[in-house]
Amino acid sequence: MSRLPIRARLTAAFAIALVLVLAAAGLFVYLRLKNDFDESVTAGLHVRAGGVLAAGLASAGAPGEGEEGFAELLRPNGTVLDKSGGIRGPALRPGELREVAAGHELLFERRIPGVEGTARVFATSRGQRVVAVGQSLQDRDDALANVVTSFAIGGPVAVVLASLLGYGLATAGLRPVEAMRRRAREVSLGSGAERLPLPAAQDEIRRLGETLNEMLDRLRGSFDRERRFVADASHELRTPVAVIKAEVESALRAGGPDPEVREALLAAVEECDHLAQLAEDLLVVARTGEGELPTRPEPLDPRELLERVRERFSDRAREREREIRVDADDAGVVYADELRLSQALGNLVDNALRYGQGEIVLRARGAGGGLALEVSDEGQGFAPEFAERAFERFARGDRARTREGTGLGLSIVRTIAEVHGGRAEVVGGGGATVRIWLPNGPEPGSASSQTAGVASRPEEISPMPGGEAR
Repeated sequence: MSRLPIRARLTAAFAIALVLVLAAAGLFVYLRLKNDFDESVTAGLHVRAGGVLAAGLASAGAPGEGEEGFAELLRPNGTVLDKSGGIRGPALRPGELREVAAGHELLFERRIPGVEGTARVFATSRGQRVVAVGQSLQDRDDALANVVTSFAIGGPVAVVLASLLGYGLATAGLRPVEAMRRRAREVSLGSGAERLPLPAAQDEIRRLGETLNEMLDRLRGSFDRERRFVADASHELRTPVAVIKAEVESALRAGGPDPEVREALLAAVEECDHLAQLAEDLLVVARTGEGELPTRPEPLDPRELLERVRERFSDRAREREREIRVDADDAGVVYADELRLSQALGNLVDNALRYGQGEIVLRARGAGGGLALEVSDEGQGFAPEFAERAFERFARGDRARTREGTGLGLSIVRTIAEVHGGRAEVVGGGGATVRIWLPNGPEPGSASSQTAGVASRPEEISPMPGGEAR
């Protein structure tokens, strides 16, 4: 019962209540009608008995009784003085006759030979005369049977019709709730002042909607404050991190005899790169939360783009004794925002350096009416059990949890791919390969230097099949 829709539960409860009400009403009508019939018959029997005793004739006051009634005038010893109606045999048994002759009155119901159906019998005495009068109850029983039949047939029909009406009323009453539910599916924290619709009636549903709208306002205020904080923090982080990295690189170029100092400086440069990447990722997250990510699409040479990314990470790769190779012969042209696409590729290369092994290959090739950009390494790849969540925000696999990481890298890659009208996916096979597919040319309706809309909530961006989020 609890799994049924609320409209069905309300209708079922209404139907059960109606059945109980109809059953109680039917029982009341049946008992009241039976009592009225019985009182009418009993009153008639008293009048008839008085007339028979007064007239001294059984036929007094009851012409043409036939099988519907009778009257019998007797002596106390059982001798029949007179009788009328279709009765055959004595109406009173010996014990009953003695009791009536002793001055008692009797009123009972039983079958009497010669009388149709069950008869109600009234017996009384006056002096040396005993009178017994009776009336068939067949008409009463037929009338009561008709009442039962009417309720048995009309009751279910009334319940069905009333249930249909109740279902319609429940549907109409819950229509404002359904309207709020449909709007709630479209409302997001970054959707401005969008609110739930409120019914005109000042009832409980309206108060519920007002409470939910107040909650949305509070959540939006909290979300806006956190989003502004993330954006401001990412802006403020970029400059000091860049300054620190420049100073550390200057110290490295100056050289030094102590290998431990050089190793510490290299680690500091790597962490500066990580902090700078984190600041950029946080800025993308903040802008994505606002429902738009600024892009400036332009024609780009994929090989030149991949070469710049390779050059950017070449020092780190060399220190780790790793190689970065570019494979982009005859890749054509890609129409994208260079800064955003470089950021996405940088995230993938950073992941490969941190969590992968062996040679890193940056590949570009035409595929499916667009261009596929791939970053692959020779490591263990993505864990299969983590494939469903690879591109979710803050999702990290077991190996990534043992090292520093935020779980934002692949989410940013997916967001940048989708804002260009493409997609990001993990490619199965040996090692770890992540592919970014972008369509050929600008998306219809897009223009250079415009902002491309993206989903403002993480759950609105469906995760692609993949492995461990890194």
